[in-house]
Amino acid sequence: MAITAADVNKLRKQTGAGMMDCKKALVETDGDFEAAVDVLRKKGQKVAAKRGENETKEGLIFAQATEDGKSGVVLALSCETDFVAKNSDFQAFVQSIVDVAMSNMPANTDELMGLAYDDKLSVSEKITEQIGVIGEKLVISGYEKIDADCVVGYNHPGNQLATLVGLNSASDAASDAGKQVAMQVAAMNPLALNKDGIDQATIDRELEVGKDLAIQEGKPAEMADKIAQGRLGKFFKENTLLSQPFVRDNKQTVEQFLSGAESGLTVTSFKRLSLS
Repeated sequence: MAITAADVNKLRKQTGAGMMDCKKALVETDGDFEAAVDVLRKKGQKVAAKRGENETKEGLIFAQATEDGKSGVVLALSCETDFVAKNSDFQAFVQSIVDVAMSNMPANTDELMGLAYDDKLSVSEKITEQIGVIGEKLVISGYEKIDADCVVGYNHPGNQLATLVGLNSASDAASDAGKQVAMQVAAMNPLALNKDGIDQATIDRELEVGKDLAIQEGKPAEMADKIAQGRLGKFFKENTLLSQPFVRDNKQTVEQFLSGAESGLTVTSFKRLSLS
């Protein structure tokens, strides 16, 4: 049967595939639209298998909170090249997956991949289809969600880094402070909210390193443990969010900044995704 330009355009709008790929798929299936979609999906599976070992160091990260500010997600979709990451169609595709996550709030990446992208494909299947369209390996390399009284997202310019922060108050002051803290998380990359969030293995390693350094510096062995404890305290201040110096006023900690913004205000959780 004759393949019209309207048929080709319709397939292109649904799949994002190139005009020639769409025309070839329609010719191959004698104009059967659904079968042509399957042809393009199978192409994506073949490309995915071929490029399975390729590295995906580029991509985009988007953080977004719900309209009521009670939940939020941060998602990273990685690709192979900066050329693809900067393409407006790729940016729109990443946003479309974020929209699915925002509508369903899956607990983890596996749940997200199994969600319906549209009335025909799951998120996983849609990504495979887009691999065929783009010709590069695509991977959801990070996904996190937060539920709190107030959730604030921050997208660093260039969308290579994004953060989410949850706070224990829904006030305007909390929202404003949350924006500052979300940028703090982006800039300072804390390991945990406070020292209770640092795992014992990390603490033991810091103590061992601190003790060894003290001995190498010629300090008496009986003082090495005390010096190591002091260095551990410094490690906590530098690597736990609430104890970090606030980047906009390093005379106070993040905890003190929050208390000044609203009595009892604190961060309940945070997430940070970065491609670098």
